[in-house]
Amino acid sequence: MSDGSSNGSSTPGTSDLISGGHLVAKALKAEGVDRIYTLCGGHIIDIYDGCVDEGIEVVDVRHEQVAAHAADGYARITGRPGVAVVTAGPGTTDAVTGVANAFRAESPMLLIGGQGAHSQHKMGSLQDLPHVDMMTPITKFAATVPDTARAADMVSMAFRECYHGAPGPSFLEIPRDVLDAKVPAGKARIPATGRYRASTRQAGDPAAVEKLADLLVHAEKPAILLGSQVWTTRATDAAVELVRTLNVPAYMNGAGRGTLPPGDPHHFQLSRRYAFTEADLIIIVGTPFDFRMGYGKRLSPTATVVQIDLDYRTVGRNRDIDLGIVGDAGLVLAAVTEAAGGRLNGGAGRRKEWLDELRAVETKAIEKRLPQLRSDASPIHPYRLVSEINDFLTEDSIYIGDGGDIVTFSGQVVQPKSPGHWMDPGPLGTLGVGIPFVLAAKQARPDKEVVALFGDGAFSLTGWDFETLVRYDLPFVGIVGNNSSMNQIRYGQAAKYGPERERVGNTLGDVHYDKFAQMLGGYGEEVRDPADIAPALRRARESGKPSLINVWVDPDAYAPGTMNQTMYK
Repeated sequence: MSDGSSNGSSTPGTSDLISGGHLVAKALKAEGVDRIYTLCGGHIIDIYDGCVDEGIEVVDVRHEQVAAHAADGYARITGRPGVAVVTAGPGTTDAVTGVANAFRAESPMLLIGGQGAHSQHKMGSLQDLPHVDMMTPITKFAATVPDTARAADMVSMAFRECYHGAPGPSFLEIPRDVLDAKVPAGKARIPATGRYRASTRQAGDPAAVEKLADLLVHAEKPAILLGSQVWTTRATDAAVELVRTLNVPAYMNGAGRGTLPPGDPHHFQLSRRYAFTEADLIIIVGTPFDFRMGYGKRLSPTATVVQIDLDYRTVGRNRDIDLGIVGDAGLVLAAVTEAAGGRLNGGAGRRKEWLDELRAVETKAIEKRLPQLRSDASPIHPYRLVSEINDFLTEDSIYIGDGGDIVTFSGQVVQPKSPGHWMDPGPLGTLGVGIPFVLAAKQARPDKEVVALFGDGAFSLTGWDFETLVRYDLPFVGIVGNNSSMNQIRYGQAAKYGPERERVGNTLGDVHYDKFAQMLGGYGEEVRDPADIAPALRRARESGKPSLINVWVDPDAYAPGTMNQTMYK
């Protein structure tokens, strides 16, 4: 899209007066925003009035953190920016966690916060705080709207910044007198749909693309990791074509999960550590060398390492690389496939033994875990629970994980069957995203089933917005893996301080979340016998209501990642 100042056909005449809130709504409409997530406050109600006129749905929640997480989730599902609107002071500070999570997860969203009137600046007005100063480190853009006539223009500016490099959040605060004032429409720049920001897709350096193609053609044991940017850039088709055409084993993390369906001969999950130790070429697509990657130290020191990312600052951070390509994952991967495909069959033929070797490692890992996946023990082993959930998912099930230890279990077992059908907090590791992500996913894709697994501690942070799901009639299948503990932390405390101090600050009550769901008008059921998990999940699906299946899991069973404390290394 090219920058332009022409007004759309819905723009009022130059002599008409228009308020700041209505200008904001027009700018949201121009971006294609169809709903905002919010908790009401006196500073922001003129935006609501504008949204009503523009046909933008106002979705009201019970906590501003939920509004921000929902905006993040909506962006992940749709590819369009999510929007949250909150009041000044505590309204904005409540939303900080959601914005920070979107920042680390590279999710494009806009948070609009209220502010006291300019005329009361530095006078101690109600809920006055330095919001821009607080938001600047965790956003790609943070600013105050200085004048009513600039309101729509600055919303469009914020959206442009959301897509500069790797996507991320922007923040605007709007003083109350700026928002409520009216100006002649002719004084305001109202961006026209499709005419105020350009495509940010980059195809990468052609010479680097050719070099990667050559590396792939000659590699004996290549491996590729498809990270979240594969979904962000909607690069699924390009990624699948590359791994199948060139016969490359693929691993997926974050939102990249589901790029290849389970059962695909190039889909690998449990042999990643082995592959990254033995491979001669490792391609990392759209994921940083952060704690999830051991800061790059888990990659073979003798392998040729290639990193592809939207953000040049991510390429080569924490670990030297042999080749870095800054660009859109889909465009880069498609170009590499084209460049390599015609040469020596892309080297595909010689890699059958390598794939067989990895499949054997994968099979051995599954067989080792099989007794726990099928365990009839009570309390229920978490592996049995997540195995049942994995079997329950369909091609139309969006899976959401919200928790610590229980979600660590699920990450090794649950395999989404379609691209864009996996949601987790991302690298910030924020608990409490589950209910907001359910809200966003179900509203964005009402045709999809949503299945969410919560730790009991994670659900407690934002669980009251289960009522919002009931109020908006948004059915989903929710499961609480209930061990009455913050178990990931408990394990670390036991290991560090001994069993006599393992229960300090991490033990929760035996809460019956099934009854909580029933109290709020949803479906609830309790499960203590592993044989009852599958029937309970089916009944929740058939209920047509927001649901919580409260599954009592073994508090003394820990995920391997928890026992290795990999998140802290």
